Amino acid sequence: MIAAREAPMSSGSTKQKVLEAIEKLPADATLEDAIERLVLLAKIERGLAELDAGQGIDHAEVKRRLLR
Repeated sequence: MIAAREAPMSSGSTKQKVLEAIEKLPADATLEDAIERLVLLAKIERGLAELDAGQGIDHAEVKRRLLR
């Protein structure tokens, strides 16, 4: 498994974000590594869209749910 990099993705098009994610993979990355990176990117994008739509959960609520 390849760890996500700290550098943020650009705010460009989806195609540009995909190309950037692939470019950042090491030379010995496998197809599975690339797919994993793209799935992670998709999940991050979906999460950010949910936050923009006001569908996020605040930190205190997350802690409360995890401590049940």
